Amino acid sequence: MQINNITTLGELKETGYQSKSIKNELRDNLISAIKAKKNSFTGIHGYETTVIPQLEQAILAKHNINLLGLRGQAKTKIARQLIELLDEYIPVVEGSEINDDPFNPISSYAKNQLKEKGDETPITWLHRSKRFAEKLATPDVTVADLIGDIDPIKASNLKLSYADERVIHYGMIPRANRCIFVINELPDLQARIQVALFNILQEGDIQIRGFNLRLQLDLEFVFTANPEDYTNRGSIVTPLKDRIGSQILTHYPNDINISKTITKQEAQLTDFQKEHIHIPEFAHSLLEQIAVEARDNEYIDAKSGVSARLSISAFENLVSTAERRMLLAGDQETQIRMSDFIGIIPAITGKIELMYEGEELGAEQVTLQLLENAIKSCYNATFPEIKKLTKKDEDQAHDSIINWFLEHEIDFIVDDNNQEYISNLKKIKPSIEFVQKHLNQVEDTELYFYTDFIIWALAAFNKIDRITIDNKINFKDSFSNYINDL
Repeated sequence: MQINNITTLGELKETGYQSKSIKNELRDNLISAIKAKKNSFTGIHGYETTVIPQLEQAILAKHNINLLGLRGQAKTKIARQLIELLDEYIPVVEGSEINDDPFNPISSYAKNQLKEKGDETPITWLHRSKRFAEKLATPDVTVADLIGDIDPIKASNLKLSYADERVIHYGMIPRANRCIFVINELPDLQARIQVALFNILQEGDIQIRGFNLRLQLDLEFVFTANPEDYTNRGSIVTPLKDRIGSQILTHYPNDINISKTITKQEAQLTDFQKEHIHIPEFAHSLLEQIAVEARDNEYIDAKSGVSARLSISAFENLVSTAERRMLLAGDQETQIRMSDFIGIIPAITGKIELMYEGEELGAEQVTLQLLENAIKSCYNATFPEIKKLTKKDEDQAHDSIINWFLEHEIDFIVDDNNQEYISNLKKIKPSIEFVQKHLNQVEDTELYFYTDFIIWALAAFNKIDRITIDNKINFKDSFSNYINDL
Protein backbone atom coordinates (compact mmCIF):
# COMPACT_ATOMS: atom_id res chain seq x y z
CA MET A 1 0.00 0.00 0.00
CA GLN A 2 1.46 3.33 -1.13
CA ILE A 3 0.69 5.41 1.93
CA ASN A 4 2.05 8.61 0.38
CA ASN A 5 -0.86 8.55 -2.06
CA ILE A 6 -3.49 8.11 0.67
CA THR A 7 -4.22 11.41 2.38
CA THR A 8 -7.98 11.34 3.00
CA LEU A 9 -10.45 9.00 4.63
CA GLY A 10 -12.14 8.36 1.29
CA GLU A 11 -8.89 7.23 -0.33
CA LEU A 12 -8.24 4.99 2.68
CA LYS A 13 -11.65 3.36 2.30
CA GLU A 14 -10.95 2.59 -1.34
CA THR A 15 -7.93 0.46 -0.36
CA GLY A 16 -10.13 -1.79 1.77
CA TYR A 17 -8.04 -1.05 4.84
CA GLN A 18 -9.34 -2.65 8.05
CA SER A 19 -8.38 -1.08 11.36
CA LYS A 20 -7.67 -3.29 14.37
CA SER A 21 -6.87 -2.82 18.05
CA ILE A 22 -3.24 -2.71 19.10
CA LYS A 23 -3.59 -6.01 20.98
CA ASN A 24 -4.95 -7.70 17.85
CA GLU A 25 -2.21 -6.06 15.84
CA LEU A 26 0.48 -7.48 18.14
CA ARG A 27 -1.24 -10.87 18.15
CA ASP A 28 -1.59 -11.12 14.36
CA ASN A 29 1.99 -10.05 13.68
CA LEU A 30 3.32 -12.46 16.32
CA ILE A 31 1.36 -15.32 14.72
CA SER A 32 2.92 -14.46 11.36
CA ALA A 33 6.40 -14.34 12.94
CA ILE A 34 5.95 -17.69 14.67
CA LYS A 35 4.72 -19.33 11.46
CA ALA A 36 7.71 -17.90 9.58
CA LYS A 37 10.10 -19.15 12.31
CA LYS A 38 11.20 -15.56 12.83
CA ASN A 39 12.72 -14.42 16.10
CA SER A 40 10.65 -11.47 17.30
CA PHE A 41 13.05 -10.56 20.12
CA THR A 42 16.53 -10.20 18.67
CA GLY A 43 19.40 -9.41 21.01
CA ILE A 44 17.61 -11.00 23.99
CA HIS A 45 19.73 -13.94 25.14
CA GLY A 46 19.08 -16.65 27.71
CA TYR A 47 15.29 -16.31 27.68
CA GLU A 48 14.56 -18.62 24.75
CA THR A 49 12.90 -21.31 26.85
CA THR A 50 11.69 -19.22 29.79
CA VAL A 51 10.69 -15.57 29.40
CA ILE A 52 10.07 -15.34 25.66
CA PRO A 53 7.55 -18.24 25.48
CA GLN A 54 5.61 -16.69 28.37
CA LEU A 55 5.77 -13.29 26.70
CA GLU A 56 4.43 -14.70 23.43
CA GLN A 57 1.64 -16.47 25.29
CA ALA A 58 0.67 -13.17 26.95
CA ILE A 59 0.57 -11.39 23.59
CA LEU A 60 -1.54 -14.15 22.05
CA ALA A 61 -3.89 -13.83 25.04
CA LYS A 62 -4.04 -10.04 24.47
CA HIS A 63 -2.87 -9.32 28.00
CA ASN A 64 -1.25 -6.30 29.56
CA ILE A 65 2.10 -7.43 30.95
CA ASN A 66 4.15 -6.93 34.10
CA LEU A 67 7.83 -7.87 33.80
CA LEU A 68 9.02 -8.67 37.32
CA GLY A 69 12.70 -9.15 38.01
CA LEU A 70 15.89 -7.83 39.54
CA ARG A 71 17.86 -5.00 37.99
CA GLY A 72 19.74 -5.57 34.78
CA GLN A 73 17.52 -8.38 33.45
CA ALA A 74 16.56 -6.73 30.12
CA LYS A 75 13.01 -5.82 31.19
CA THR A 76 12.99 -2.43 29.45
CA LYS A 77 14.86 -3.83 26.45
CA ILE A 78 12.12 -6.44 26.00
CA ALA A 79 9.38 -3.81 26.28
CA ARG A 80 11.03 -1.64 23.64
CA GLN A 81 11.31 -4.53 21.23
CA LEU A 82 7.56 -5.02 21.22
CA ILE A 83 7.22 -2.22 18.67
CA GLU A 84 8.71 -4.61 16.08
CA LEU A 85 5.44 -6.55 16.29
CA LEU A 86 3.39 -3.51 15.28
CA ASP A 87 2.30 -2.70 11.74
CA GLU A 88 4.80 -0.41 10.04
CA TYR A 89 2.26 2.42 9.61
CA ILE A 90 -1.25 3.13 10.84
CA PRO A 91 -3.60 5.94 9.70
CA VAL A 92 -4.62 8.69 12.17
CA VAL A 93 -6.89 11.69 11.84
CA GLU A 94 -4.65 14.63 10.98
CA GLY A 95 -4.28 17.03 13.91
CA SER A 96 -5.54 14.60 16.53
CA GLU A 97 -3.76 14.80 19.88
CA ILE A 98 -4.56 11.20 20.72
CA ASN A 99 -3.90 9.37 17.43
CA ASP A 100 -7.58 8.91 16.55
CA ASP A 101 -8.42 6.00 14.29
CA PRO A 102 -10.34 7.52 11.31
CA PHE A 103 -12.68 4.51 11.39
CA ASN A 104 -13.24 4.71 15.15
CA PRO A 105 -12.65 8.28 16.42
CA ILE A 106 -12.90 8.87 20.17
CA SER A 107 -11.98 12.55 20.68
CA SER A 108 -14.41 15.39 20.10
CA TYR A 109 -11.91 16.93 17.66
CA ALA A 110 -11.78 13.86 15.43
CA LYS A 111 -15.54 13.32 15.58
CA ASN A 112 -16.12 16.93 14.50
CA GLN A 113 -13.64 16.57 11.65
CA LEU A 114 -15.43 13.50 10.34
CA LYS A 115 -18.83 15.11 10.76
CA GLU A 116 -17.79 18.26 8.85
CA LYS A 117 -15.58 16.75 6.13
CA GLY A 118 -16.68 13.13 5.79
CA ASP A 119 -14.55 11.25 3.29
CA GLU A 120 -12.46 14.38 2.75
CA THR A 121 -11.16 14.20 6.33
CA PRO A 122 -7.34 14.44 6.06
CA ILE A 123 -5.32 11.62 7.52
CA THR A 124 -1.64 11.14 8.27
CA TRP A 125 0.40 7.98 8.80
CA LEU A 126 2.06 7.10 12.09
CA HIS A 127 5.20 4.93 11.97
CA ARG A 128 5.59 2.18 14.56
CA SER A 129 8.74 3.84 15.93
CA LYS A 130 6.48 6.67 17.14
CA ARG A 131 4.08 4.30 18.85
CA PHE A 132 6.05 3.76 22.02
CA ALA A 133 5.71 5.84 25.17
CA GLU A 134 7.61 5.31 28.40
CA LYS A 135 7.36 6.81 31.87
CA LEU A 136 9.59 6.21 34.87
CA ALA A 137 7.38 5.96 37.97
CA THR A 138 9.03 8.63 40.09
CA PRO A 139 7.27 9.71 43.30
CA ASP A 140 6.42 13.13 41.83
CA VAL A 141 4.25 11.68 39.04
CA THR A 142 0.68 13.01 39.23
CA VAL A 143 -2.67 11.94 37.83
CA ALA A 144 -2.56 15.04 35.62
CA ASP A 145 0.75 13.85 34.14
CA LEU A 146 -0.61 10.43 33.25
CA ILE A 147 -4.31 11.02 32.58
CA GLY A 148 -4.84 14.74 32.05
CA ASP A 149 -6.37 17.85 33.58
CA ILE A 150 -8.25 21.03 32.75
CA ASP A 151 -6.03 23.62 31.05
CA PRO A 152 -7.07 27.11 32.22
CA ILE A 153 -4.80 28.80 29.68
CA LYS A 154 -6.50 26.94 26.83
CA ALA A 155 -9.90 27.87 28.25
CA SER A 156 -8.86 31.53 28.43
CA ASN A 157 -7.34 31.70 24.95
CA LEU A 158 -10.29 29.95 23.30
CA LYS A 159 -12.82 31.72 25.54
CA LEU A 160 -14.34 28.42 26.54
CA SER A 161 -16.26 27.38 29.62
CA TYR A 162 -14.69 24.85 31.95
CA ALA A 163 -17.66 22.65 31.06
CA ASP A 164 -16.41 22.42 27.46
CA GLU A 165 -14.49 19.25 26.71
CA ARG A 166 -12.06 21.20 24.57
CA VAL A 167 -10.39 22.69 27.67
CA ILE A 168 -8.96 19.28 28.59
CA HIS A 169 -5.22 18.82 28.38
CA TYR A 170 -4.60 15.13 27.76
CA GLY A 171 -1.90 13.37 29.78
CA MET A 172 0.71 10.90 28.59
CA ILE A 173 -1.58 7.89 28.50
CA PRO A 174 -4.34 9.35 26.25
CA ARG A 175 -1.64 10.79 23.99
CA ALA A 176 -0.28 7.25 23.68
CA ASN A 177 -3.58 5.95 22.30
CA ARG A 178 -2.95 3.05 19.87
CA CYS A 179 0.59 2.75 21.25
CA ILE A 180 2.61 0.63 23.66
CA PHE A 181 2.82 2.42 27.00
CA VAL A 182 5.52 1.37 29.48
CA ILE A 183 5.64 2.32 33.14
CA ASN A 184 9.01 1.44 34.61
CA GLU A 185 9.47 0.68 38.32
CA LEU A 186 5.72 0.48 38.95
CA PRO A 187 6.00 0.01 42.77
CA ASP A 188 7.50 3.51 43.00
CA LEU A 189 4.21 4.96 41.73
CA GLN A 190 2.18 6.24 44.66
CA ALA A 191 -0.85 4.12 45.53
CA ARG A 192 -3.32 6.92 44.81
CA ILE A 193 -1.81 7.29 41.32
CA GLN A 194 -2.02 3.55 40.71
CA VAL A 195 -5.74 3.76 41.45
CA ALA A 196 -6.12 6.09 38.46
CA LEU A 197 -5.07 3.20 36.21
CA PHE A 198 -7.89 0.87 37.28
CA ASN A 199 -10.45 1.97 34.68
CA ILE A 200 -7.91 2.13 31.87
CA LEU A 201 -6.79 -1.44 32.44
CA GLN A 202 -10.22 -2.95 32.97
CA GLU A 203 -12.72 -0.90 30.95
CA GLY A 204 -10.28 0.92 28.70
CA ASP A 205 -11.63 4.40 29.43
CA ILE A 206 -10.41 7.42 31.41
CA GLN A 207 -11.89 10.00 33.76
CA ILE A 208 -10.64 13.58 33.87
CA ARG A 209 -11.84 15.89 36.63
CA GLY A 210 -15.61 16.36 36.45
CA PHE A 211 -15.98 15.30 32.83
CA ASN A 212 -18.04 12.23 32.18
CA LEU A 213 -15.67 11.01 29.49
CA ARG A 214 -15.83 7.58 27.98
CA LEU A 215 -12.76 7.62 25.77
CA GLN A 216 -12.19 4.00 24.83
CA LEU A 217 -8.42 4.13 24.69
CA ASP A 218 -6.60 1.44 22.74
CA LEU A 219 -3.34 0.64 24.55
CA GLU A 220 -0.92 -2.15 25.28
CA PHE A 221 0.44 -1.63 28.80
CA VAL A 222 3.79 -3.04 29.86
CA PHE A 223 4.96 -2.56 33.43
CA THR A 224 8.34 -3.34 34.93
CA ALA A 225 9.04 -3.90 38.60
CA ASN A 226 11.80 -5.08 40.89
CA PRO A 227 10.54 -7.56 43.52
CA GLU A 228 12.78 -5.96 46.14
CA ASP A 229 10.90 -2.69 45.64
CA TYR A 230 7.82 -4.25 47.16
CA THR A 231 9.42 -3.89 50.58
CA ASN A 232 11.97 -1.16 50.06
CA ARG A 233 10.05 1.68 48.48
CA GLY A 234 6.47 0.73 47.74
CA SER A 235 4.20 -1.92 46.32
CA ILE A 236 1.77 -2.59 43.53
CA VAL A 237 -1.71 -2.26 45.01
CA THR A 238 -3.65 -5.52 44.87
CA PRO A 239 -6.52 -4.33 42.61
CA LEU A 240 -3.98 -3.11 40.06
CA LYS A 241 -2.10 -6.43 40.08
CA ASP A 242 -5.44 -8.12 39.59
CA ARG A 243 -6.04 -6.10 36.41
CA ILE A 244 -2.68 -6.93 34.81
CA GLY A 245 -3.15 -9.98 32.62
CA SER A 246 0.26 -11.67 32.83
CA GLN A 247 3.15 -11.32 35.26
CA ILE A 248 6.39 -12.68 33.81
CA LEU A 249 9.46 -13.36 35.94
CA THR A 250 12.82 -12.47 34.40
CA HIS A 251 16.16 -13.89 35.56
CA TYR A 252 19.91 -13.64 35.15
CA PRO A 253 21.70 -15.79 32.53
CA ASN A 254 22.01 -19.44 33.53
CA ASP A 255 25.23 -19.93 31.58
CA ILE A 256 28.49 -17.99 31.34
CA ASN A 257 28.50 -18.30 27.55
CA ILE A 258 25.17 -16.47 27.44
CA SER A 259 26.59 -13.79 29.75
CA LYS A 260 29.58 -13.37 27.45
CA THR A 261 27.30 -12.96 24.44
CA ILE A 262 25.28 -10.26 26.23
CA THR A 263 28.39 -8.37 27.38
CA LYS A 264 30.01 -8.43 23.94
CA GLN A 265 26.77 -7.22 22.39
CA GLU A 266 26.14 -4.37 24.82
CA ALA A 267 29.68 -3.11 25.53
CA GLN A 268 30.47 0.19 23.83
CA LEU A 269 33.96 -0.34 22.42
CA THR A 270 35.56 1.98 19.91
CA ASP A 271 36.86 0.74 16.57
CA PHE A 272 40.37 1.60 17.77
CA GLN A 273 39.96 -0.62 20.83
CA LYS A 274 38.57 -3.50 18.77
CA GLU A 275 41.44 -3.25 16.29
CA HIS A 276 44.39 -2.77 18.62
CA ILE A 277 43.50 -4.70 21.79
CA HIS A 278 43.33 -8.49 21.71
CA ILE A 279 40.95 -9.99 24.26
CA PRO A 280 41.47 -13.72 24.92
CA GLU A 281 38.24 -15.67 25.18
CA PHE A 282 39.37 -16.89 28.57
CA ALA A 283 39.50 -13.27 29.77
CA HIS A 284 35.82 -12.95 28.85
CA SER A 285 35.06 -16.06 30.92
CA LEU A 286 36.99 -14.75 33.91
CA LEU A 287 35.17 -11.43 33.74
CA GLU A 288 31.73 -13.07 33.66
CA GLN A 289 32.71 -15.37 36.53
CA ILE A 290 33.18 -12.27 38.69
CA ALA A 291 29.47 -11.46 38.28
CA VAL A 292 28.57 -15.08 39.06
CA GLU A 293 30.62 -14.92 42.26
CA ALA A 294 29.00 -11.60 43.20
CA ARG A 295 25.51 -13.12 42.99
CA ASP A 296 26.51 -15.76 45.52
CA ASN A 297 28.75 -13.73 47.82
CA GLU A 298 27.96 -13.46 51.52
CA TYR A 299 28.94 -9.79 51.62
CA ILE A 300 26.55 -8.78 48.82
CA ASP A 301 22.78 -8.40 49.17
CA ALA A 302 21.38 -11.11 46.90
CA LYS A 303 17.88 -9.61 47.04
CA SER A 304 19.13 -6.45 45.37
CA GLY A 305 20.65 -8.43 42.52
CA VAL A 306 23.82 -7.99 40.49
CA SER A 307 22.97 -6.30 37.23
CA ALA A 308 24.24 -7.44 33.84
CA ARG A 309 25.48 -3.85 33.61
CA LEU A 310 28.20 -4.83 36.09
CA SER A 311 29.80 -7.15 33.52
CA ILE A 312 29.30 -4.67 30.70
CA SER A 313 30.86 -1.73 32.56
CA ALA A 314 33.65 -3.94 33.92
CA PHE A 315 34.45 -5.16 30.42
CA GLU A 316 34.60 -1.60 29.10
CA ASN A 317 36.94 -0.66 31.97
CA LEU A 318 39.07 -3.74 31.35
CA VAL A 319 39.61 -2.74 27.73
CA SER A 320 40.21 0.93 28.55
CA THR A 321 42.79 -0.09 31.19
CA ALA A 322 44.68 -2.05 28.56
CA GLU A 323 44.34 0.85 26.11
CA ARG A 324 45.78 3.37 28.57
CA ARG A 325 48.69 1.04 29.34
CA MET A 326 49.33 0.58 25.62
CA LEU A 327 49.39 4.32 25.01
CA LEU A 328 51.74 4.96 27.95
CA ALA A 329 54.11 2.20 26.83
CA GLY A 330 54.12 3.35 23.22
CA ASP A 331 52.96 -0.02 21.88
CA GLN A 332 50.99 -0.21 18.66
CA GLU A 333 48.77 -2.99 19.96
CA THR A 334 48.42 -5.11 23.05
CA GLN A 335 46.36 -7.80 24.70
CA ILE A 336 44.56 -8.08 28.02
CA ARG A 337 46.75 -8.96 31.03
CA MET A 338 45.74 -10.18 34.45
CA SER A 339 46.91 -6.90 35.99
CA ASP A 340 44.33 -5.11 33.84
CA PHE A 341 41.60 -6.69 35.97
CA ILE A 342 42.56 -4.34 38.81
CA GLY A 343 41.20 -1.58 36.57
CA ILE A 344 37.66 -2.95 36.72
CA ILE A 345 37.27 -2.16 40.44
CA PRO A 346 35.63 1.28 39.88
CA ALA A 347 33.09 -0.31 37.53
CA ILE A 348 32.01 -2.80 40.20
CA THR A 349 32.08 -0.99 43.54
CA GLY A 350 29.08 1.19 42.68
CA LYS A 351 26.98 -1.68 41.35
CA ILE A 352 26.89 -3.97 44.37
CA GLU A 353 24.71 -3.51 47.44
CA LEU A 354 26.71 -4.65 50.47
CA MET A 355 25.47 -6.34 53.59
CA TYR A 356 26.61 -4.97 56.96
CA GLU A 357 29.74 -7.17 57.03
CA GLY A 358 30.55 -6.08 53.48
CA GLU A 359 30.24 -2.42 54.42
CA GLU A 360 32.75 -2.99 57.20
CA LEU A 361 35.17 -4.70 54.83
CA GLY A 362 34.72 -2.06 52.11
CA ALA A 363 33.53 -2.26 48.51
CA GLU A 364 37.05 -2.35 47.08
CA GLN A 365 38.14 -5.28 49.26
CA VAL A 366 34.93 -7.15 48.43
CA THR A 367 35.63 -6.60 44.73
CA LEU A 368 39.18 -7.92 45.07
CA GLN A 369 37.75 -10.95 46.86
CA LEU A 370 35.34 -11.49 43.96
CA LEU A 371 38.27 -11.42 41.54
CA GLU A 372 40.18 -14.01 43.57
CA ASN A 373 37.13 -16.25 43.85
CA ALA A 374 36.57 -15.98 40.10
CA ILE A 375 40.21 -16.91 39.45
CA LYS A 376 39.83 -20.02 41.64
CA SER A 377 36.59 -21.06 39.94
CA CYS A 378 38.01 -20.56 36.45
CA TYR A 379 41.16 -22.48 37.35
CA ASN A 380 39.19 -25.47 38.61
CA ALA A 381 36.88 -25.36 35.58
CA THR A 382 39.75 -25.10 33.09
CA PHE A 383 41.96 -27.78 34.61
CA PRO A 384 39.45 -30.27 36.08
CA GLU A 385 41.74 -33.27 35.60
CA ILE A 386 44.44 -31.77 37.82
CA LYS A 387 44.37 -32.28 41.56
CA LYS A 388 42.86 -29.27 43.25
CA LEU A 389 45.24 -26.61 44.45
CA THR A 390 43.59 -26.77 47.86
CA LYS A 391 44.87 -30.30 48.50
CA LYS A 392 48.00 -30.59 50.61
CA ASP A 393 50.88 -33.02 51.03
CA GLU A 394 50.50 -34.47 47.55
CA ASP A 395 52.62 -34.17 44.41
CA GLN A 396 50.75 -31.86 42.07
CA ALA A 397 51.12 -30.81 38.44
CA HIS A 398 51.91 -27.24 39.42
CA ASP A 399 54.65 -28.13 41.93
CA SER A 400 57.35 -27.25 39.41
CA ILE A 401 56.00 -23.70 39.25
CA ILE A 402 55.91 -23.38 43.04
CA ASN A 403 59.45 -24.78 43.23
CA TRP A 404 60.58 -22.13 40.76
CA PHE A 405 59.41 -19.45 43.18
CA LEU A 406 61.43 -21.05 45.98
CA GLU A 407 64.50 -19.73 44.22
CA HIS A 408 63.13 -16.71 42.35
CA GLU A 409 60.77 -13.81 42.66
CA ILE A 410 59.49 -11.61 39.90
CA ASP A 411 58.11 -8.08 39.56
CA PHE A 412 55.55 -7.02 36.97
CA ILE A 413 55.24 -3.32 36.34
CA VAL A 414 51.63 -2.58 35.41
CA ASP A 415 52.63 -0.20 32.60
CA ASP A 416 55.39 -2.39 31.13
CA ASN A 417 55.41 -2.55 27.34
CA ASN A 418 54.62 -5.81 25.56
CA GLN A 419 58.27 -6.82 25.20
CA GLU A 420 59.06 -6.37 28.90
CA TYR A 421 55.85 -8.15 29.91
CA ILE A 422 56.50 -11.20 27.72
CA SER A 423 60.17 -11.27 28.72
CA ASN A 424 59.12 -11.50 32.38
CA LEU A 425 56.66 -14.33 31.69
CA LYS A 426 59.28 -16.29 29.71
CA LYS A 427 61.44 -16.38 32.82
CA ILE A 428 58.80 -18.57 34.49
CA LYS A 429 59.37 -21.54 32.19
CA PRO A 430 57.47 -24.08 34.33
CA SER A 431 54.32 -21.97 33.99
CA ILE A 432 54.60 -21.83 30.19
CA GLU A 433 55.24 -25.58 30.07
CA PHE A 434 52.22 -26.17 32.32
CA VAL A 435 49.95 -24.31 29.90
CA GLN A 436 51.35 -26.03 26.84
CA LYS A 437 50.95 -29.44 28.45
CA HIS A 438 47.41 -29.08 29.75
CA LEU A 439 45.83 -26.90 27.08
CA ASN A 440 45.96 -28.47 23.64
CA GLN A 441 46.81 -26.20 20.72
CA VAL A 442 46.68 -22.96 22.68
CA GLU A 443 47.35 -20.05 20.35
CA ASP A 444 50.51 -18.00 20.84
CA THR A 445 48.38 -14.87 21.33
CA GLU A 446 46.72 -16.49 24.36
CA LEU A 447 49.67 -18.51 25.69
CA TYR A 448 51.00 -15.61 27.74
CA PHE A 449 47.60 -14.70 29.18
CA TYR A 450 47.16 -18.27 30.41
CA THR A 451 50.71 -18.21 31.80
CA ASP A 452 49.94 -14.97 33.61
CA PHE A 453 46.66 -16.44 34.88
CA ILE A 454 48.39 -19.52 36.37
CA ILE A 455 50.63 -17.26 38.49
CA TRP A 456 47.61 -15.31 39.75
CA ALA A 457 45.78 -18.58 40.47
CA LEU A 458 48.66 -19.85 42.60
CA ALA A 459 48.52 -16.61 44.55
CA ALA A 460 44.73 -16.88 44.94
CA PHE A 461 45.15 -20.37 46.42
CA ASN A 462 47.93 -19.02 48.71
CA LYS A 463 50.62 -21.17 47.12
CA ILE A 464 52.73 -18.09 46.43
CA ASP A 465 52.50 -14.46 47.55
CA ARG A 466 51.22 -11.59 45.43
CA ILE A 467 52.05 -8.13 46.77
CA THR A 468 50.87 -4.98 45.02
CA ILE A 469 52.63 -1.69 45.74
CA ASP A 470 51.62 1.26 43.57
CA ASN A 471 52.08 0.04 39.99
CA LYS A 472 54.30 -2.92 40.82
CA ILE A 473 53.03 -6.47 41.39
CA ASN A 474 55.50 -8.81 43.07
CA PHE A 475 55.20 -12.61 43.08
CA LYS A 476 57.38 -14.71 45.38
CA ASP A 477 57.40 -17.77 47.59
CA SER A 478 54.99 -17.56 50.52
CA PHE A 479 57.68 -18.36 53.10
CA SER A 480 60.43 -16.09 51.78
CA ASN A 481 59.59 -13.26 54.20
CA TYR A 482 59.62 -15.68 57.12
CA ILE A 483 62.98 -17.16 56.12
CA ASN A 484 64.53 -13.72 55.54
CA ASP A 485 63.46 -12.64 59.00
CA LEU A 486 65.28 -15.57 60.69
